[in-house]
Amino acid sequence: MIFADTNFFIGLLDKKDKWHDQALALSESINEEMMVSDLVISESVTLAGSRSGGKAGQKLYEFFVDNCHIEYADEDILRGGMEVFLRYDGKLSLPDSVSVVLMRRKGISRILSFDSDFDRVDGVKRIG
Repeated sequence: MIFADTNFFIGLLDKKDKWHDQALALSESINEEMMVSDLVISESVTLAGSRSGGKAGQKLYEFFVDNCHIEYADEDILRGGMEVFLRYDGKLSLPDSVSVVLMRRKGISRILSFDSDFDRVDGVKRIG
């Protein structure tokens, strides 16, 4: 299983996105289940909607539900996310910090992302 970040999905969807070609190439090479958090879904659907309209956001939401393993951030995970957020002095967003917590808890070391902020996180290998 591999964790997937918001900018990977936005890159796939938006042909004008600077990561579009790389996201397409990555998507063709991934042959394992992707995990996302509810925060990644929230970010992704919101961005897709703002760029391409509500139907695009809905289509992306349905993709997540049908094709990804979804983890939900409860109070304990959010608290852990805040610890990661503070450890990196706000350089990782709270949703990204929650992603790190979920990855560690599930034993996942790889993330599909174009966000170089993940490169500073020990134990996380960014694919993208």
